[in-house]
Amino acid sequence: MIIATDVLSEGQNLQDAAIIVNFDLPWAIIRLIQRAGRVDRIGQKAEEILCYSFIPADGVERVIRLRARVRQRLQENAEVVGTDETFFEDEKHDDFVLDLFTEKSGILDDPADDEVDLASLAYQVWKNACDSDPSLKKIIPDMANVVYSTKPFSTLSSRPSALSLQPSSLSPASGVMVYVRTADGNDALAWVDEQGRTVTESQHEILRAASCEPATPALPRLSGHHTLVQQAVAGIQTEHPSTGGQLGKPASARRRVYERLKDYASMVRDSLFDIKPLHQAIDAIYDSPLTEAARDLLNREMKTGIDNEKLVELVVSLHEEDRLCVPHDDVESREPKIICSLGIRKD
Repeated sequence: MIIATDVLSEGQNLQDAAIIVNFDLPWAIIRLIQRAGRVDRIGQKAEEILCYSFIPADGVERVIRLRARVRQRLQENAEVVGTDETFFEDEKHDDFVLDLFTEKSGILDDPADDEVDLASLAYQVWKNACDSDPSLKKIIPDMANVVYSTKPFSTLSSRPSALSLQPSSLSPASGVMVYVRTADGNDALAWVDEQGRTVTESQHEILRAASCEPATPALPRLSGHHTLVQQAVAGIQTEHPSTGGQLGKPASARRRVYERLKDYASMVRDSLFDIKPLHQAIDAIYDSPLTEAARDLLNREMKTGIDNEKLVELVVSLHEEDRLCVPHDDVESREPKIICSLGIRKD
């Protein structure tokens, strides 16, 4: 057993350990992540790494009340000194800190769009289908890529299916739906009619329109099925080129980090803070998507109000440890992959 201060949380390799006990509860949660990162390293042989933290007897609420007392003292001092500087922003910040320590569901996710997250919806479809027919857990993963089928047009306007999706509101002519995994590892859906024209770009609408009952009959494919698949993939490539630079939506962690680092780099240009690792990290974020762990960590830190200097330090550290972005594969594997396609026949 080793008992130490934060001196062991940076620059040390402790992969021979597998249990971390935090006797303090630092406000900067990155401290806890750094400690775990010292243990969760190459060479770690344990299947699980256990992290324990001691908190005040009254739980997090006691800590939050402490913040409130500090805020009150600062406000009292401000009335005397006459400063309008903000230390803790507003009360919503306290709620987020509480959510972090209680591990509220979704707290680390990117800001949500108006629609339900597509990945969550697709996962629910998969879960419902497997609950209804457990054999699908083996059948579906064993299927080869580029598999295809065709269903009748009439099912598009049927009642909600057993997959718990609402029926599609669209009623197009015959065509093809395609599911593709892009060069950046993102999933994308496309839907074109028989003339190769896009029916809708709404990923949720395509998923809803593709739903059908297990007993829905499979029809012969359209004569131009594979040509339509090519046209649909070409449309996806236009939206998701394989040359990198797809930073995602304005609210995504990847785009927000990239823009903040770019602004910071411009501000410190030609100064001592204009370091090469900063520009390397910026280029890496532009070229490749963030790893899931990096995305969660950066979301957490940005939501708690991390300043630019500390954000740069964190991102550069992640990049130097090869934990910031998903590694590039070879050129061939960066081509979009057709997972499957579904033809729609009106006749």
